[in-house]
Amino acid sequence: MGQPSYQASNAIIYLTYAAFLVTGVWISWLWRGQSKAEFLASNRTQKAIPLALNFIASALGSAILFTYPEISTVAGVQGLIVYALSSSLPLLAFGFLGPIIRKKCPEGFVLTEWTRQRYGVIAALYLSLLTLITIFLYMVAELSALQQIINALTGLKGLWAVIAECIVTTVYTSLGGFRISFITDNIQGVMVVGLLILGVITVGVETNVDRSLVQSSGLLGTSLLGWQLIYILPVAILTNDFFISGFWMRTFASKTDKDLIIGTSIATVAVAIILTLVGASGLLAAWTGAWPGDPPQEGSIAFFLLLQQLPAWVVGIVLVMTVSLSTAAFDSLQSAMVSTGSNDLFRNRLNFWWIRLAVVLIIFPVAVVALKSPSILRIYLISDLVSASSIPVLVIGLSNRCYWWRGFEVVVGGLGGLLTVFIFGTIYYGNARDGANLLLLEQSLYVDDWSAFGAFVAAPVGGLLWGLGAFGLRVGVQWVLAKVGGYRFNAFDRPPPSRRSFTAGASERPSDEEDREPVADVKPSSVKG
Repeated sequence: MGQPSYQASNAIIYLTYAAFLVTGVWISWLWRGQSKAEFLASNRTQKAIPLALNFIASALGSAILFTYPEISTVAGVQGLIVYALSSSLPLLAFGFLGPIIRKKCPEGFVLTEWTRQRYGVIAALYLSLLTLITIFLYMVAELSALQQIINALTGLKGLWAVIAECIVTTVYTSLGGFRISFITDNIQGVMVVGLLILGVITVGVETNVDRSLVQSSGLLGTSLLGWQLIYILPVAILTNDFFISGFWMRTFASKTDKDLIIGTSIATVAVAIILTLVGASGLLAAWTGAWPGDPPQEGSIAFFLLLQQLPAWVVGIVLVMTVSLSTAAFDSLQSAMVSTGSNDLFRNRLNFWWIRLAVVLIIFPVAVVALKSPSILRIYLISDLVSASSIPVLVIGLSNRCYWWRGFEVVVGGLGGLLTVFIFGTIYYGNARDGANLLLLEQSLYVDDWSAFGAFVAAPVGGLLWGLGAFGLRVGVQWVLAKVGGYRFNAFDRPPPSRRSFTAGASERPSDEEDREPVADVKPSSVKG
């Protein structure tokens, strides 16, 4: 295998981290005079191209080196195209729904703030809990993927790379907050695109495809799983993206609605191309004979089996790309978790330094769980199933015509969707234990039956049915109480206008002054992206 030496691998990994650390700390120093509101969000400050680069960096992550080649080995070209489009097209939702939500909640910076204004505190806390759990799972998946990639590419212990990444991102994110994450993502996004182009050219030149394996592999045809994924993946990924606060923070950061639409459109095209190219490595691994190998290996490592046939310097490029992908995704998740927690749980009343301490503290449980190397795909699927049951009943409230839809329906519908998956699984398998295991997708997504497909049908459909049932129950109870109490039945009255959020975005507020760090004559505008 063309594997870099021990010394070269260490140098590539840790010099890349050192470069990101120095860059992040330097930018944090330039922006050291920002207020708490600016630390948490950057509303209406960013143009289209920086937004596009940020959406690209946030939508990727080192885990793509496992998941997309794997889908190619399981469902072939059909599955890869479906997966790439299902992952990229949902970014357009932020471009078209973002202006609606920003108009309804102009001072917010996360979806949960609109939820609080539209549905009330209980529904907002429910969504916030799901959001924070999802972000936590994504952070675990990212570090787990990084550890496994370093092990596969270099033979080194991935533990030290995980520790290095945690230290680097925690230092500059705790110093600079969301704005620093945004700026570093621009840099990392450019690096990833450039390195990927170089890597694709190299693989194209160095790889020798055995034409006899192309037809015999069966990866050019269609399959039952491939057709199932046309429904499963769009539902799973679109709804799950609503839980990623980093996307919403970037949505609110757009300077104008036009910038948002242009930025998300560019990102959609770029992400679709990037994911397709990365996933194609699974096809190439099969067509060059690198996968499945002897003894047969899992499709999730097809990318790394292909690299074994390439020169060491190509692996070096992939190492830099991996660190860039992982760092960009991880710092976005860190800042998103802290901003979401500060806004939803503490209403942004925490002192500046408590917020910074929170950035440091959350890293410990994430790292501990990640080092156990859980299944990356299963982590994503569990969070996808939760979102598929909760988001359909939530977005009904975006329509002004559905003013009668309340938070009670959102919570009952979301929980009911998961219960419906359990009921479906119990009926499908014939026992409650396997029905419960379906909630955790123990059999993964790539099974030759209808269990996963049924779960992703049951979650949203069940959620909507339970939500409608809850609506009928609430209206019925209100009608009875009105009759018994002798007062007016008001279940279909429009709710009073919600109070405007006190959370600030780009604009300065008097309440921020006590949290502003003293600094003399700093002009951060000179480094704005």
